Amino acid sequence: MVESLVESSKVTAVEGMEYFLRNFSFVPDDKLTWTPAPTAKSAIRIAAHTALYAGIFAQMMRDRKLPFGDEIPAFVARNEAAETMLIDRAEMERVFRRNTDAVIDTLDDLTPEAIDIVFDAALGFSVPMRRLMNMPGWHATLHAGQIDFLQTCWDDQEIYF
Repeated sequence: MVESLVESSKVTAVEGMEYFLRNFSFVPDDKLTWTPAPTAKSAIRIAAHTALYAGIFAQMMRDRKLPFGDEIPAFVARNEAAETMLIDRAEMERVFRRNTDAVIDTLDDLTPEAIDIVFDAALGFSVPMRRLMNMPGWHATLHAGQIDFLQTCWDDQEIYF
């Protein structure tokens, strides 16, 4: 059962990344930084966030630790700053692939005992490692939907198969 959970988590991480990158590939260069509102995120910012968080999820699984309590504001600020620095399409894809490889390697290294860990998220809920294992793929798919929405905002009504 542990092997099937690890294998399915690896598959969803890679499939989520590939699905996101496929959708993102249809963003024209002139729309990479476009936003529908001043406070909204652009396609490249969403892509940077998604690419970087694959590595963050790998690190959380590897370190067996989520950001906690007073660490959270600095954690968020650090990651937002990193997102703003990743503005090149090709570099974002390289980072995303490298971080997804880190997810795969980390999943391969999880012991049955580690898979049974439940993290206190310090926000009134807990996060089982089993959920964190599926987070990279789910997260990428979630943000692919944001890219789809942005495309409709600039009147790209094409359905890409």
